[in-house]
Amino acid sequence: MLKIIIPTALLIPSTLLLKPTSLFSTTTAYSTLLALLSLSLFNHPLVLEISNPTPYFSITPVSAPLIILTCWLLPLMIMASQNHLKTEPVNRKRMFLMTLMTLQTALIMTFAASEFVLFYILFETTLIPTLVIITRWGNQLERLNAGLYFLFYTLASSLPLLITLLHLHSTHLHTSMELFFLQQPDLPSTKTAQMFWLSSLLAFMVKLPLYGLHLWLPKAHVEAPIAGSMVLAAILLKLGGYGLIRISPMLNPHPPTLLLPIMVMALWGILMTSSICLRQTDLKALIAYSSVSHMGLVAAAIMSQTPWGMTGAMTLMIAHGLTSSALFTLANTNYERTHTRTLLLVRGLQLIFPLLSTWWLLTNLTNMALPPSINLVGELLIITALFNWSPPSIILTGIGTLITASYSLYMFLMTQRGVISTQFQSLYPTHTREHLILTLHLFPLGLLIIKPALISGLFT
Repeated sequence: MLKIIIPTALLIPSTLLLKPTSLFSTTTAYSTLLALLSLSLFNHPLVLEISNPTPYFSITPVSAPLIILTCWLLPLMIMASQNHLKTEPVNRKRMFLMTLMTLQTALIMTFAASEFVLFYILFETTLIPTLVIITRWGNQLERLNAGLYFLFYTLASSLPLLITLLHLHSTHLHTSMELFFLQQPDLPSTKTAQMFWLSSLLAFMVKLPLYGLHLWLPKAHVEAPIAGSMVLAAILLKLGGYGLIRISPMLNPHPPTLLLPIMVMALWGILMTSSICLRQTDLKALIAYSSVSHMGLVAAAIMSQTPWGMTGAMTLMIAHGLTSSALFTLANTNYERTHTRTLLLVRGLQLIFPLLSTWWLLTNLTNMALPPSINLVGELLIITALFNWSPPSIILTGIGTLITASYSLYMFLMTQRGVISTQFQSLYPTHTREHLILTLHLFPLGLLIIKPALISGLFT
């Protein structure tokens, strides 16, 4: 575990010491080596399915895929930000990279934490670098407002979690995830049991985000720079899902009076946010709302508390992380050339960028879970688990899948087909760097089709 955490942490001072000419190339090469090194975490010596256990950090089949995804995205974020930072002075470039490395270190430690209180502290630590990235390097004037939304939604929802964790510590004299998993303590049999249950889950529901608690997400995504959007969609949303998976075994039995409304909100949210996507004019907002729709499926699957639901949730989280990050990269390549995100203004780009159009098609097909993509494996497992929980849920998930296909095709057709505006006929061509970023997003998705068990969390 330390072989990944320590080199990532050492990237922070190295960004301050590197020569300006080799700043991006060295950090990209270093972080790529770390990403390749992290692949060794797929190898699990099965002792309670936990490897490298220490009192504070350990790796489980649930955390390993998410740590690998976090490491994999760092070089991609650095490469994607190069054009955005081109006009910035060297000091600001260093500060940007330093913020990214700090966020990366905090995320890896969050996923590896084996103590709930340590997990909570690191969970909150990830807020600070993300907030700095959004408010300092965002594109529009609204970025400060978006940062405030992001900060206060997350902070307000996570304070009840801190109280429940302190209560757990005073009751059981420890907050070890592994010990709680083995003991499976029941909820306190008092009138406050339902309050305890809700306050434990609220922070993760906001982070996912569950429909109704999602208003911070489109704002944060639209205002964030490309690296901010990538890390938000690919990893920070998954913190919510990971937290739910970790804390759910402690909350048995789940009170039906609270569980049912949350399941209904998650399933209803799939329909509502997918429908919003069909009416979006802003490309980044469309991709952000599609993330809320997919995370609704993940929330419902985790709350169903079945092995199939958990496996599907893990698979879809990793698949969505790579797919949505690729979509934000594509949206950014368009924005860097046309300087607008409005779908009605940017049409017919297939004529100018035929190869980029291929990437758009592949990513949109993956986003709508076309066979044999790994997204389909996750969605099928989740839909089956929800059908077993309640047969009428197949209607909601089925309509949600249809609308997802509709807005994915709508996004592709609006950006690629049609008559191109005369002002966009002399855009500069795509770079090898951009094609490399997209290849490194879609290549793992293709490879995972061969062996989905690597990211399934071994629940079955």
